[in-house]
Formats: sequence, structure tokens, C-alpha cells
Amino acid sequence: MERLEIEEKVKNFLTEDIEIDEEKIVPEASLKDDLGIDSLDFVDIVVIVEKVFGFKIKQEEMKGISTLKQFCDYIEAKLK
Repeated sequence: MERLEIEEKVKNFLTEDIEIDEEKIVPEASLKDDLGIDSLDFVDIVVIVEKVFGFKIKQEEMKGISTLKQFCDYIEAKLK
């Protein structure tokens, strides 16, 4: 899967399922501070990522991931 396709799918579920304003979804956006993703949202994201990308997010692998770009990097690495 191409990087642009990953970013587009992430953007789609963030706007549609997590209800984040599209203008806020930029690579350098902080997941917590800029996008307002909390622990309940994260549970939803785990389920969505498993459905959309076909792998399960492991909590320990998410340590150090704080921006949208890092999150897309993580997904891209898991798909290789």
C-alpha cells in the first residue's frame, strides 16, 4: 500500500469515525493536543486500524508516537 493511500485512509477514519475537523489533520498534528484523541478514541482507532489495514496495534509499540506523521509511519512499517 502506498503512503498516500495510508494517509488518505487515516484521514477518512479520523474525520468520519472520530469526528475530527479535516483542517486539523496535518502531518505535524499532535494526536493528543491538536487532534484531541483520548483513550476512548484510541480504543476505536485500534478497532478501525485492524479492520482497514488488517493488523492489530500493540500498545507498547505506540510509545513515542505523538504526531499524525509518526502514526502513519508506524502503519506503513507494519504493512511492509
